[in-house]
Amino acid sequence: MKMVFRWFGEGNDSVSLSQINQIPGVEGLVWALHDIPAGEVWTLDRIQEWKRMADGYHFHLDVVESVNIHESIKLGNSDRDYYIDNYIETIKNLSKVGVKVICYNFMPVFDWIRTDLFGVLPDQSTALFYEKAKVENMDPLDLVSKIAANPEYTMPGWEPERLETLKELFEAYQNVSTEDLMANLQYFLERVIPVCEEFDVKLAIHPDDPPWEIFGLPRIVTTKDRLIQITKLVDSQYNGITLCSGALGVREDNDIVEMIYELQDRIHFAHIRNVKLFENGDFIETSHLTKDGSLPIDRIMKAYCDIDYQGYVRPDHGRHIWDEVCRPGYGLYDRAMGIMYLLGLWDALQLSKKEAELNVTNSLELKG
Repeated sequence: MKMVFRWFGEGNDSVSLSQINQIPGVEGLVWALHDIPAGEVWTLDRIQEWKRMADGYHFHLDVVESVNIHESIKLGNSDRDYYIDNYIETIKNLSKVGVKVICYNFMPVFDWIRTDLFGVLPDQSTALFYEKAKVENMDPLDLVSKIAANPEYTMPGWEPERLETLKELFEAYQNVSTEDLMANLQYFLERVIPVCEEFDVKLAIHPDDPPWEIFGLPRIVTTKDRLIQITKLVDSQYNGITLCSGALGVREDNDIVEMIYELQDRIHFAHIRNVKLFENGDFIETSHLTKDGSLPIDRIMKAYCDIDYQGYVRPDHGRHIWDEVCRPGYGLYDRAMGIMYLLGLWDALQLSKKEAELNVTNSLELKG
């Protein structure tokens, strides 16, 4: 298991590389060129700027999150090959600095959706909150104004250029079914996966967040069966997934532990976080501790230990604690504590595994 930390870059993040460097166990940065609009090529010189920054602290840049997919690809428009060609050039350029995994999503219009960036938890810390009834009765344009009113930092998935065309995008998706969206994903994968194989860069699709239809828009990365279906669209180890416990875990019919065992060969990146589910369909993000949320983080970590997971892991969204002023969900303190909890579980599980193996060896020797 390789621990990494998401960083948005100088001037676009409240957390510094020096601070990340002081978190035990962090090996690399999860990064992206957030200022480049979806569909444009990431040039080698811009990529190398990040390489120089990471090298200064001996971090690797193995994981990118995200190289966004242009809406024309998701819609299956006539110009999609142009944007796929650009995506291929970006893959090639990223391979030149050692990138091994590209996390991406295929969500129409929006990425993640919450109704409150600072929902209050019982201990008075705050976290990202989703109110089901509010979403079901809300004009999406109202939600945009609420989420976009964060002047300090650009919000991933809510970039200004995307919001400017919101009305047109909703109209474009009116006649797009889940089957259409899946077919468009397959077309994209059939074009790019051979390039990924050639340049040794794996794709890891992120689940829809939350994993159900929102505002009538189709969503396809929602359940274990859907994930299995996606991995079979192009049957290659380079066509993989980002298993996000928090995104998938808000559906009670999603068993994250079961997914880890069944999809282990295709999990190239793992987001691990906890979330508290309420009977009315609301949910709020919590600390990473198992007891604080509805997800069995302890059993999730055991599953990764059992499969001898060698991929990349990051603590996902954190709470806002100790009066920290930060990008919603991406402060330093709670994510750092999350890392220590996850690594503590991992160390204990690894020790238990070694002791069990040693006991078996000693037993066999005694019998011999």
